[in-house]
Amino acid sequence: MSGATITDAVRVGRMPWSGLLALFSAAFTAVMTELLPAGLLPQLGAALGVPEGRAGFLVTAYAVASTLSAIPLTALLRGLPRRPVLVETLAGFALFNTVTALSSSYAVTFGARVLAGVMGGILWAMLVGYAARMVPVERRGRAIAIVSAGITVALCAGIPAGAALASAFGWRTAFLGLAVVAVALVGWVLWKVPDFPGEAATVRVPLRRVAVLPGVRTILGVTVLVLVGHQAMYTYLAPFVAFAGLGRTSVVLLVFGVGTVAGIWVTGVVIDRFPRVMLVVVLAVVAGAMAVLAVAGGPGWAPLGAVALWGAAFGGVPTLLQSALVDASGAGNADAATSMQTTVYNAGIAVGSLAGGLVLEGAGAGALPWTSLPLVAVAMAVVVAARRRAFPARRA
Repeated sequence: MSGATITDAVRVGRMPWSGLLALFSAAFTAVMTELLPAGLLPQLGAALGVPEGRAGFLVTAYAVASTLSAIPLTALLRGLPRRPVLVETLAGFALFNTVTALSSSYAVTFGARVLAGVMGGILWAMLVGYAARMVPVERRGRAIAIVSAGITVALCAGIPAGAALASAFGWRTAFLGLAVVAVALVGWVLWKVPDFPGEAATVRVPLRRVAVLPGVRTILGVTVLVLVGHQAMYTYLAPFVAFAGLGRTSVVLLVFGVGTVAGIWVTGVVIDRFPRVMLVVVLAVVAGAMAVLAVAGGPGWAPLGAVALWGAAFGGVPTLLQSALVDASGAGNADAATSMQTTVYNAGIAVGSLAGGLVLEGAGAGALPWTSLPLVAVAMAVVVAARRRAFPARRA
């Protein structure tokens, strides 16, 4: 589909499915590149001649590089046409995954992971804005949901499949496979994804001014609250499962993952009609699930049902927050705004993991849901209160 055809599709309200699925696949590839090493630490450590702990730093290196690069590189690249930036980012994934697959040096592999993380920072800052510009405003939320689903599919299916491939054919094959996927995506993007101009210097809004646009800081604040609350519980789900007697952690994680997939689908259906109501509902459900997990210990349907509802509700949260941020900043400023959200998102994960660990050591696993509950409740209260700018009932 050519760029002109995409424009025609936007004008008449059709969904450019092929282009959106290309962006979905880019999100899938980025998550796989970031998290696949976490399941391969023994093999990576043995091949690179380092302990598993140092092999784990390969995941950390990617995450830190992605967090630190998102805002400055987005600011640097805002003036360039969008499709060449996307293509070169995907080519970077192909190159650095190939280096990872072929390297026998820990230093070289570490460097490749850092540079892959830089590619990730650029990609995450532009995907949401790209999807928003490909569709009419009344389909914006659905388009963002489609692209964001690549994250969920990677977590629920891609990572296990990648680990199975690595077990059968070796971890190097898994990374070569990711490189091949990235190369194929370059062709797909050139064929089906439209190009959009960068922001001219004369009209480019400085990042500091994007940050103070009405509603933007509120949405970023809600993002921090939700991520800290979620991650404090999710990071230490295994010790909580053992404490509460919920059975096998793998089963509980599967229940959460299935719920997340369902939540993404429901969000994509209703987000463009009731974005604010949907966000209030999902945060209320997460808070309710935390309350159930706090008081209902032991095996049974109640705690497992709470985990399923938690997964379903949280599955829609990133898409709802991203969509609200694009609405508040405007599609033209979406890359700058989402680069801030990328940084805030990763900071929330880090703070939540740290807070959960401190609570686990100090008060025990039973206190984890009580840690998450007030944070999510405060986030919900902010959404309810910020109905004029950050979270209006309907899209302008």
